Amino acid sequence: MTMAVRLVPRTLFGQILCALLGGLLLANALGLWLVLDDRSRLSRQMRSEYAAVRMVEAVTLIDDTPATGRARLLPLLESPSTRIRVDDTWHGGGEPVPEEFDVFNRRVSELLAGRYPHQILLLRQPDADDGPGTMHPPHPPPPHLARLFPAPERLNIVTQVRLGDGKVLTFRYSPPPPPVERPLRIIIGLLLVAAIVSVLSVWVVRRLTRPLAMFARAADGLARNLDQPALATAGPREVASAAEAFNRMQKALRTLIQTRAQALAGVSHDLRLPITRVRLRLEQLAEGTVRDAIERDLAEMETLIDDTLAFLRAGESAEAASPTRLDALIEGVADDIMALGADIEVSGQLLRPVRLRPMQTRRALANLMDNARRYGSGRIHVTLSSDKDCAVIDIDDDGPGIPDSEREHVFEPYVRLEQSRARHTGGSGLGLAIARAIIRAQGGDITLLQSPSGGLRARITLPLH
Repeated sequence: MTMAVRLVPRTLFGQILCALLGGLLLANALGLWLVLDDRSRLSRQMRSEYAAVRMVEAVTLIDDTPATGRARLLPLLESPSTRIRVDDTWHGGGEPVPEEFDVFNRRVSELLAGRYPHQILLLRQPDADDGPGTMHPPHPPPPHLARLFPAPERLNIVTQVRLGDGKVLTFRYSPPPPPVERPLRIIIGLLLVAAIVSVLSVWVVRRLTRPLAMFARAADGLARNLDQPALATAGPREVASAAEAFNRMQKALRTLIQTRAQALAGVSHDLRLPITRVRLRLEQLAEGTVRDAIERDLAEMETLIDDTLAFLRAGESAEAASPTRLDALIEGVADDIMALGADIEVSGQLLRPVRLRPMQTRRALANLMDNARRYGSGRIHVTLSSDKDCAVIDIDDDGPGIPDSEREHVFEPYVRLEQSRARHTGGSGLGLAIARAIIRAQGGDITLLQSPSGGLRARITLPLH
């Protein structure tokens, strides 16, 4: 069952093509069998009719020939499948003629009816004598082979006609086997038709399934670029309708994103304005613990607003992608985090530039390295490498790590784990969510793994193409 599943193509193009070509081959094989069977039937019918007509003509000729000249005439009228003799023996037994010789039987009866008394019998084997009417294979097999492979039983159709002088004319007709030949013309013709139809099937199926691949590419690129060109609405009616629906969806998404961006700008302005007014009024208060607490609350509110807006805008930056030396970008971020007291070691390099958004990617790297600094002892190891068509950045810390069951949960907004993400460490719980949104918007991803040093490994993958 598993092997059968593996042999079935997984693509729609392959499955449709296999179904079409399989049906075509089956239909051609059935058609070839029908053609050869009809050909064999027609050949047998024509041979039977020819033998019957020739036999009746021979009866008329022998009956008109005097008895003294018949001995010289009989060998001339015989053939490899027909033996003739004239005597006084009228067979009294025999089997009915099988249906496969019905054409011969019926034709002989039609031509001899009312003219000569006759009978048609079936004999399984010829007589034991070597006289006229006895048929032998031209090359009999050796005795040991004859015992191992006995020859098939030979049928003999015996037609007896009583002539005008009372003599009995006996025709022993042994139908020859059907000619064994290779119907090359028929086979070549059918194979040619099958080849032409196969080529047309491949072209038609490819033309019908190509829009599906186009839809897949468009849908895959939609998450990275809402401003990508609209799909062409050519082709069959169903494909054109689907392309139009996809274009309408892309336009609606673009409108939704623009509306959300405008709402975010309004929310940012409306939230920051009251905070600014509070700060101005705070300046009129005397210094003290209450004023310091209010300033800390305002700073925390601004941080939450900045992080929330950054998360909502992640992946929608107006920054254009450009070829960037990833190793140089990592070194720059590492220098900034080292200024905060971390001990960072960077290894590996990537000689080819990677097309990405430098500022957005820098923020994602900074979030991950700062998390490693906060929740570990400060020792961070950053490794840059490549895997197939992706650039891989591993950021390892020696902190307590994150359980396997929580590694996807921490990417959700405002999620903070009690053990490794305590409140005193600061942060809003949006750093990982912002970093993943930025990287995914550029076709990559961020995953959390177990670090060889026992802590947490944050792995960033970015496409090289």
